[in-house]
Amino acid sequence: MKIYKLSLIAFFLLVATGLNAQYSKEFLKYSKLYPEAARVRLHQETIITIETGKEGLEINQEFIEEDLYLNESATYNSKNTLNFSAFFEMNEVEASSMSYEDNDYIETRVEKFTEKDEINQSFYDDSKLLNYVYPNLKKGSKSKLKYSQKIKNPRFLTPFYFGDYFPVKTNKVTIVADKEVNLEFRNFNITDDAIKFTKKEKRSKIIYTWELNNQPEYDYEPSTPSYKTILPHIVPIITSYKVKNEKVKLLGEISDLYNWYYSLVENVNTEAPNQELVTLVHEITADKNTDLEKVKAIYYWTQQNIKYIAFEYALGGFIPRESNEVFRKKYGDCKDNSSILYRMLEIAGVKGNLTWIGTRSIPYTYQEVPTPVVDNHMILSYENQGKTYYLDATGRYIKFGIPTSFIQGKEALVGYGKEFKIKKVPIIDAKQNAIIDTTYIKIENGSVIGTSKTSITGYPKIDFFNDLENENTPTKLKQFYNSMFEKGNNKFLVSSFKEINKYDYDNDFIVDYNFEINNYSKNLGDEIYINLNLNNDVSFYKTDKKREYAIEFDYKRYFSYTTTLEVPKGYTIDYLPEALNVSNELLTCAITYKVQGNKVIYNQTIEFNFLTLNLKEQKIVNEKIKKIVRSYKEIVVLKKE
Repeated sequence: MKIYKLSLIAFFLLVATGLNAQYSKEFLKYSKLYPEAARVRLHQETIITIETGKEGLEINQEFIEEDLYLNESATYNSKNTLNFSAFFEMNEVEASSMSYEDNDYIETRVEKFTEKDEINQSFYDDSKLLNYVYPNLKKGSKSKLKYSQKIKNPRFLTPFYFGDYFPVKTNKVTIVADKEVNLEFRNFNITDDAIKFTKKEKRSKIIYTWELNNQPEYDYEPSTPSYKTILPHIVPIITSYKVKNEKVKLLGEISDLYNWYYSLVENVNTEAPNQELVTLVHEITADKNTDLEKVKAIYYWTQQNIKYIAFEYALGGFIPRESNEVFRKKYGDCKDNSSILYRMLEIAGVKGNLTWIGTRSIPYTYQEVPTPVVDNHMILSYENQGKTYYLDATGRYIKFGIPTSFIQGKEALVGYGKEFKIKKVPIIDAKQNAIIDTTYIKIENGSVIGTSKTSITGYPKIDFFNDLENENTPTKLKQFYNSMFEKGNNKFLVSSFKEINKYDYDNDFIVDYNFEINNYSKNLGDEIYINLNLNNDVSFYKTDKKREYAIEFDYKRYFSYTTTLEVPKGYTIDYLPEALNVSNELLTCAITYKVQGNKVIYNQTIEFNFLTLNLKEQKIVNEKIKKIVRSYKEIVVLKKE
């Protein structure tokens, strides 16, 4: 028996040894150290060289990455992409995968790299993709990547990051610059001394080095404002340099950035406007009595008729096309749309202002980062009686007077010829983003039969219209409204509907519809139980208590639900729930019940007065939601007379 046990132990030791032999000691070390990670970056290095030449600065950057894959998801990392553009010219690229076999890593080089245009940006939209595939990646494999780029414009130094959504063992950034080059560094999300920084001079060079070792992974969480608000990073800025003993001012102040922007647009739209465009503008504005009415009419025409396509090349990513060309082609990117808006307003005798702006995915102010990194969008602004209107014709169904949702709260760099102003785009009030629902219901054989009128305005209306463009059959439309207007439970079914003001830019979108909810009320003896809380929007805003980062929403929201229940003949009201009132600066909810003749009238209003919630605010909102959800479980009791 003892010999049998020893044999069994020996067998399992052999099996364990055999399994371990499939993997390197390095793999075993890191899989133990990071048991939840899919991969670990063993080495990450960035080397940037900045040299003064006869014509200006010569900037090259080199990137080195080495990853080790810790589980079976390795194969999902096989397909990879590198980005480059006319501003970031790709030089050499080397990539390979390494498989562990017979106690050694066997390297297989990537032989095929496929270039492809990237047509999904709005500002740096000359981007190209270089696609490649790591061969035979699997658990225990490594990948190596080395590539270099030439930065064609010294204003386009990009941030470098310390940390990622996987562990990083070593991360080193080195900038080697001529002494004639002056640099500044703006730090973000760096709160301790973990990143080791050194600066030293060597002959005619200054060498800046940052190094961070053994950085744990950052957890990915959906709806986080931007990775730029989480990951530690540094934005390098070349403020000036000397060429032939003359100082060249580059960046560092907002005025430096604006002066460069202005130099790119000051000669746009200098040719005479197309006569057809002039005629069109006069037709659009013929019956408009005020400048505001003219601007609104032109803005709507542009949204409806100029298709948004983001595709440019080199400085075309920053210079708008001539309005005549945009008018002829009937498409353009954000700058082209701004160009034709500017010209059409000019024809109508109204002054617009080209405006640079970063969307909410970019968390910097112009003072913090006065470089092109701060912007990724262009719009037109118009001023009337002290109010600024932000006109972004890249979207559709944008009501005149409200900005697109993704620039709310952002700084805008507004151009006035050679002068500029920094303005703050307003955040639209929750009650302008309203869904107001009025419903009448009655009970028939345990089911609820009802009619509703739902009025939608603001950003929710824009979302509805964009979604409705894809719902182009009666069946799809009914399915869409079943989903969007669901009440009570998943047995809710729209039987018929009528749409009012569909695709109207100014007026509320209204849907009148009839519906049924099978087996919604409960009959027990001589009593009927029914829950009049047919809508549960508040639950969408409850966040996971384990969440580590802030959460962001597209816009503030307001809901109002009024439900009138007709009490069945032969029944009286036996119980009504108590009213609820929950209110703070972030969330307001009020629920009331009242009796009017043979009817019970239920009303709920909810206001979500935030775009982002930090961790403390999430806890506050969750506590309020918990109280509201308890109220949602309350029922009305009807009793047979």
